[in-house]
Amino acid sequence: MPPPAPVRCDNTGCTLFNSYGAWNDRKACFVPNVLYPSTEEKLRLAVGYASKNNLKVKVVSKFSHTIPKLACPAASEHKNSILISTLNYSSSIEIDKANLAVTVDAGVGLRQLIDKVEEAGLSLVTAPYWEGASVGGVICTGGHGSSWWGKGGAVHDHVIGLSLIVPAKESEGYAKIIRIEAQDPLLKAAKVSLGMLGVISKVKLSLEQAFKRSITYNFTDDGNIEDMIINHGKKYEFGDITWYPSRHTAVYRYDSRVPLNASGDGVFDFLGFQSNSIVVSQTTRATEKSLEKANNVNGKCLLAATFVGFKKLVANGLKNGLLFTGYPVVGHQGKMQTSGSCLYSPETRIDTSCAWDPRINGLFFYETTAIFPASKFQDFIKDVKKLRDIKPENFCGVDIYNGFLIRYIKASDAYLGQSEDSIVLDFNYYRADDPSTPRLNQDIWEEVEQIAFFKYGAKPHWAKNRNLAFLDVQSKYANFGKFLAAKKQLDSQNIFTSEFFDEMLLGQDSGKDEGCALEGQCICSEDRHCSPKNGYFCRTGLVFKEARVCRHSSSSTT
Repeated sequence: MPPPAPVRCDNTGCTLFNSYGAWNDRKACFVPNVLYPSTEEKLRLAVGYASKNNLKVKVVSKFSHTIPKLACPAASEHKNSILISTLNYSSSIEIDKANLAVTVDAGVGLRQLIDKVEEAGLSLVTAPYWEGASVGGVICTGGHGSSWWGKGGAVHDHVIGLSLIVPAKESEGYAKIIRIEAQDPLLKAAKVSLGMLGVISKVKLSLEQAFKRSITYNFTDDGNIEDMIINHGKKYEFGDITWYPSRHTAVYRYDSRVPLNASGDGVFDFLGFQSNSIVVSQTTRATEKSLEKANNVNGKCLLAATFVGFKKLVANGLKNGLLFTGYPVVGHQGKMQTSGSCLYSPETRIDTSCAWDPRINGLFFYETTAIFPASKFQDFIKDVKKLRDIKPENFCGVDIYNGFLIRYIKASDAYLGQSEDSIVLDFNYYRADDPSTPRLNQDIWEEVEQIAFFKYGAKPHWAKNRNLAFLDVQSKYANFGKFLAAKKQLDSQNIFTSEFFDEMLLGQDSGKDEGCALEGQCICSEDRHCSPKNGYFCRTGLVFKEARVCRHSSSSTT
C-alpha cells in the first residue's frame, strides 16, 4: 500500500496528519479548508486570499513527514486558518546544464528531482537519506545527508536562489512573489525558514557533473569510536557511523565518490525504508508491546541481536544488482544517496507497506535528532558509554531500530542553520500506543536526550524531536534575532505564525500536567509528571546528575 494522504476532509472540515499518524503532542490538527494550487500564480492567489482575509496559513506537501506540527496553521482555534497543499504543484524542473543548476517547484518530490537531474548527466550532491519529502519541505526544515566536504551535507547550503510568496498591499493583489538570489542577505533567513517567512514557490539548487559512489560497511568493535568520529568525517566524503551500544558494535560507512566510468550499477535501498510485509511489521510491534508490558529487557536484546545480524548479512540494503553480493557496492549517485522504496508500493500489493504506516498498527516510535558542535561530540559519546556500561541491556531498545546514526554537516550561513561544523545524532525508540503509558527504560532515553540538549547544548533538528528538545532553542542561534527581523519584514501580518511556533521557537512552556514527561512535553520536577501509579517517579540522572527523568522504582522514596 502506498502511504495515506496527509489531509483528509469531510463536511465539517479537514484534518492534517503526519505519516506516523500522530504528532509529537498527539493532538489533532484541524483546518476548515485546503487549497491545491497547481501553478506559481495560483499559489500566489492562495496566499493573497489568506492575506486579504487575515487567515493563518501553512503549507503541506504530498508527504508530511515532520514530527512537530510545522504544517499546522493553528494549535487550537482553526476557523480563521487555511492549509495550502503543494500536492499538485510539482511539475516544473528546469535544468541549466551550462551553469550546473536546477530550478524546481517547491512541491516536487526528492526522487522526481534526483531522477530528472541524473537523466541530464548531472548529480545533486546531497539529500536526506529518506526521499519521502518535497524540495520545499527539505529546505524549510534543514534536511541533510552527511558530508563535511565541499558545500557540506545540508541541502539548504546548496541553495543558490529561492522564490518566496509573501503578503502584499491590496494594489499588488494581497500577495507577491519575491525572487531571492544568491547574494541577497534575505537568503540566509529564507533557506531554513520553517514556513514562517512565506510560502516557498521555487528553489534553485547547485549541481555537479554526474558521478558514482563506492560504499563499504565495516561492522566492528566500538571500543574507540569516540576517537574515530572526527577523522572518519574528514576521510570519507559521504561517510557516516551507526553505533549499536548494547551490541558494542560500530558500523563505519566508507563512502566516497568514484569516476563515472567505474564498474558497478549498485543501489542503496535502505532496509528500513523498503516495503515490509504487513504481517511482519504487526508481529514486530506486537512483540515489542508484550516485552514492554513484561519489563523483559532480555527479550529486547534478543531482537536487537537478530536485527543487527540481519543488517550485516544484507549490507543494510546495499545491492550490487538485484542482491548484495559483496563490497564495495558502486553505483550512480542518484541511486546511492537517498532511498524510500516503500513509498512506491503498488496498490495491487495490499500485503506490504512502509513499516510505520498508521493504518496497519505496525511500528510506532519517537525520533530524537541532536546536532552538536563537532568539538563537543566526543565527550557526549563518553557520557553515553558510561550510561551504557552501567547496564548494557538497557540500550537494546534503540538497537532494535537503527542504533545511533552519526552524520556530518558543515558550518552554514543560514540564520537557523549550524554556525560551525557539526555532528548529527539520530536515534529511534519505542513509543507507547497510549500517552499515559510509561516505557521500558524510560529514564535512559530521557537522560540521553538531556545530556545532548542541555549538558552539551545540542540543537534540535527542526522536523523531528519531542517538545523538550526545543526548550530555550533561540539562545542556541546567534542570528536568531536577524531571523525574526526578516520575518517581521516579510510577514507583517503574522499570518505564517501559529501557537505551536510560539511554543517551539520562543521557548514558551506549555505547562506541566500530570504525566507530561512521559511524552517529552516537559521535564519532570515532580513525581506526578511521570506515572506514580505505574511505579515511575521523577529522579536524577545516573551519569548526568542535573537530568530529571522518569525512572521505574519499587518505592517513591528510592
